[in-house]
Amino acid sequence: MNIGNNIGNIMKITGAWNTFKSNHPKFPAFCQAVSRKGLKEGSIIEIAITTPEGEKIETNLKVKDSDLKLLKQLSDLKM
Repeated sequence: MNIGNNIGNIMKITGAWNTFKSNHPKFPAFCQAVSRKGLKEGSIIEIAITTPEGEKIETNLKVKDSDLKLLKQLSDLKM
């Protein structure tokens, strides 16, 4: 394992996340609101994307315990 490479990747991700937050300030606030309410197993997450041409692509997922564990690990990164 190359620790220097991992640190570099983490720094890139952190920079990209900071840019994303600056470009889309409502999204982190939305994530915080979801976190405060407590995302629970069995919750449904719906995602919709509208392309510039107007095509809408949608999906949803039912949150599983393993999803909650992944989200917890990601939130522990504190980017």
